[in-house]
Amino acid sequence: MAIIKPFAGVRPPQQFAREVSARPYDVLNSEEARKEAGEKSLLHITKPEIDLAPGADEHSEEAYNKAVENYKLWKEKGWLVQDPAEYYYIYAQTMDGRTQYGLVAGASVKDYLDGNIKKHELTRRDKEEDRMIHVRRQSANIEPVFFSYPAVDEMDAIVAKVVAEKPEYDFIGVGDGFGHKFWPVKDPAVIARITEIFAAIPALYVADGHHRTAAAALVGQERAKANAGHTGDEEYNFFLAVIFPDSQLKIIDYNRVVRDLNGLTPEQFMAAVAQDFTVEEKGAKEYRPTGLHNFAMYIGGKWYSLTAKPGTYNDNDPIGVLDVTVLSNLVLDKILGIKDLRSDKRIDFVGGIRGLGELSRRVDSGEMAVAFALHPVSMKQLIDIADTGNIMPPKTTWFEPKLQSGLVIHEF
Repeated sequence: MAIIKPFAGVRPPQQFAREVSARPYDVLNSEEARKEAGEKSLLHITKPEIDLAPGADEHSEEAYNKAVENYKLWKEKGWLVQDPAEYYYIYAQTMDGRTQYGLVAGASVKDYLDGNIKKHELTRRDKEEDRMIHVRRQSANIEPVFFSYPAVDEMDAIVAKVVAEKPEYDFIGVGDGFGHKFWPVKDPAVIARITEIFAAIPALYVADGHHRTAAAALVGQERAKANAGHTGDEEYNFFLAVIFPDSQLKIIDYNRVVRDLNGLTPEQFMAAVAQDFTVEEKGAKEYRPTGLHNFAMYIGGKWYSLTAKPGTYNDNDPIGVLDVTVLSNLVLDKILGIKDLRSDKRIDFVGGIRGLGELSRRVDSGEMAVAFALHPVSMKQLIDIADTGNIMPPKTTWFEPKLQSGLVIHEF
């Protein structure tokens, strides 16, 4: 069962919502954040180094302290105000004419520790600790994590009724250009029913934000251990999540570019690829993979279709069926000698939001020797992997649009 709860959110008054909201801390660097941040932007709290001297270390004591100082200041100025009661919230995002509706709730630390919040990626302890410092010092989850759940018709109906009313926030996001709408759910009967519906859902799934999820849960665990009178009902037992039905989410492609051909000539490389793939030249026009086990490759000014030959992959294995696995096994490792996607400096990753043109651009510039575009992973594949306790290879999923930060904050 999924334990969730409403909470008294800290959020901007309606007239400040767009100015306060910001893209997540990890999708832009310090210089980009400095340019994008207006006076009221949450980036002053999530990327506080932008208020320090250029080049300042974002992991320094000075930066962490500045984040705490700015959060207090935003509340003092009335740019962030706490709701008078505990609510759920509905958050809608619109991109390319498609809208997805998420429930903003407190997710359970216990559920995460017990494995009822399922993950599909490994986390790095150094990145966890950086996020934990922010959460510890603020006693708040400033930025939400992105979860999914198996769609429930009754929940869809509740959301449809809520969003038929005028939203409290309705704006085009700073930096992303997508539509963002937001509704508080204040009816106690509706709040109670939402909690009941989720209590019957077996598990939640981390879609995006594995490090933030781990950090939030581990700080909650720390607070519990430090509290002699711990009951399990304290606010630190929950953390900020936006939970979307799996039926509404779309994963986009996450592609690869490689700097060299591992000492091979282009002709030798193509011959090696042809051993495990059916290769079709597509010319200069962009080619997009048509389905599972079909890849696009760009090299020497031309696009190629690569279709993995039967017997080179295992569709009965939740990891073996993934195209990231097929490409890694048959090309990146076998031909190009790239063994560790996390550490090898010869490979880079390009989110599909940048388009296929970014792949050809990086090869044509001479920076990269070859590019590969992959068919996106499906939500079913993600859930199958999480349910079987498996871990996806690095850089497998890219969710878009990203959650805007600053629409609501969870304090504990």
